[in-house]
Amino acid sequence: MYDFPIGVMLDSFKLSTKNAIEKAALLGAKGLQMYATSGEYSPEALTGSKRKELLDMVKSNGLIFSALCGDLGHGFGSKEKNPELIEKSKRIMELAKDLETDIITTHIGVIPADKNHERYKIMQEACYTLSRYADSMNGHFAIETGPEIAVTLKEFLDGLNSKGVAVNLDPANFVMVTGDDPVKAVYTLKDYIVHTHAKDGRRLQIKDPEIIYKIKEEVISDIPQYDFLSQETNQPFIELPLGEGDVKFKDYLKALDDIGYRGFLTIEREVGDNPEEDIKNAVTFLNRMKSL
Repeated sequence: MYDFPIGVMLDSFKLSTKNAIEKAALLGAKGLQMYATSGEYSPEALTGSKRKELLDMVKSNGLIFSALCGDLGHGFGSKEKNPELIEKSKRIMELAKDLETDIITTHIGVIPADKNHERYKIMQEACYTLSRYADSMNGHFAIETGPEIAVTLKEFLDGLNSKGVAVNLDPANFVMVTGDDPVKAVYTLKDYIVHTHAKDGRRLQIKDPEIIYKIKEEVISDIPQYDFLSQETNQPFIELPLGEGDVKFKDYLKALDDIGYRGFLTIEREVGDNPEEDIKNAVTFLNRMKSL
C-alpha cells in the first residue's frame, strides 16, 4: 500500500501556532491544514511579509501545508449571500497559493437530491464560478463530504465540468451523517478526491442532514424515540478516536490506494480532552494501517 503522507489540522492541538507546528513535526506529520476564515490567519489579517514568515516557520520544521480550511458557515445556498462568500473564498485561494498549497477545503451546504430544487441551482451556480476561478489558479476548492451521499455529490460535480471544485473526503462524516459507505464513496468520487481527513465516528440516530447542518430547524414533536444515549444527548453522532468508530480504515486506505490517490491523510480531531495524545495515537494508528 502507498505510504500516504500524514497531515494534522493545526487547530486540533489547541496550542499556539508555533507550539502546534513543533508538536506536529515531533509526531511525524508531514503536512498541516489551517483555518483561514477569520482571525489572524484570514486573508485580511495575514498580509505582506506575515505570509512568508508563517510559511518559513512551517518549512523550518520540515512541514508543508496540505490545505487551508475555507469553510464559511452554512455554504452557498443563499443567492443573496453568495457574492460576498465567493469573493471571500477567492481571497482564501490567493492566500493558499502564497502558502504553497493548491487546496481549500470547505462545506458548500447540503446538496438536494432533486436537481430541480431551487437551492441545487443556486449552489451549482456558485460552485461554477468558484471552479473557474480555481482553474485559473491551478487550485481546488475541495468540498468536504458528509451532508449528502456520494452519488449525489458526484452528479453535482459532474455538472460543473471542472476539477476546480473537487472533494475533500472525510470518511467519518459519511458514517456519522448519511450512513453512506466511505469505502464505496472513494470509488464513486475517485475522479475528484484531492485531499482527505482522517477522522472516525459513529452514527447514533438517523437525522435529516439539513437539520444537522442547520439548513432547517428541527421540530421537537417529530423526534422519534431512539436508544438511551441519543435520547439523553439528542446528538445524531459521536466523533471517536481513529479505530474506535465505524470507519473501516484498512478497506478505506486500500480503496484510496486502488484509485491512485497520493495525497494527504489529514488528522482532524474536533473533540476530546487530550488532543495531543489523540493525534499521537492517530498517527500511530495510520502508520500501522498503511503497513498492513
